[in-house]
Formats: sequence, structure tokens, C-alpha cells
Amino acid sequence: MAINSEKLSMVLQNFVSGTTDVQGAALVTPDGLPLAATLPGGMDEERVSAMSASMLSLGERIGMELARGTIDRIFVEGNKGFGILTGCGQDAVLLVLASESAKQGLLMLEIKRVLAELKLIVQ
Repeated sequence: MAINSEKLSMVLQNFVSGTTDVQGAALVTPDGLPLAATLPGGMDEERVSAMSASMLSLGERIGMELARGTIDRIFVEGNKGFGILTGCGQDAVLLVLASESAKQGLLMLEIKRVLAELKLIVQ
């Protein structure tokens, strides 16, 4: 079954535009290929996809080496905001970019909601 890229893009666009403090999102394959993205201007979709896959791979390795089990999400916090990387089934990874003013609990709830929607399309 082919993945519907237009539908993925629409879901990501609705998520970014409809969720307070979310600045961008991308759905990528574990090997770093972009499936769909709605990113802030000036961000290279290919580069973001490759970095997301690298972060996931490194995070999984760290989780294994430190005996932390399966990694649910990778959370990067900087002075300008957050980057959250979460698995979306076996074949995709969701990256969400949020501003520093984002409420983390609400953000995680919204990410869970959009993940459920994306998984229906990717599977």
C-alpha cells in the first residue's frame, strides 16, 4: 500500500497551524528520507530529515547502552524552544518543533493526538 503524501502533509499542516506554540513538524523515515513536512522558513527538509534519523539512531543506542529500554521520545530543549522526536509506527518518525513558551504537558497530549492520526495513514 502506498503512503498518501498529500494526506500526511495536510495532517501536519493542520497540526502546526492549529496547535499553540508549535512552529513546525516533519514526518521522516528511520533512514532519514522526508515523507511530509511543514517547517519554518529557511529550514532544509532534507537536512532536518537526516538529522532526525541520526538523533533517533543515537538515542536508541544511548537507551540500550544505559539500560533504559525502548526509547519513547527524544526531547531537545534549547533557549529558543523544543524539538521532540517520537516514533510513529515502524516506518516513520515525527519531529515537532515548538517555541520556548510551549506548555510541555499540553504539547505531549497534542503530539499523541496527531500521532494516532498519522499512524492510520502510514500503516
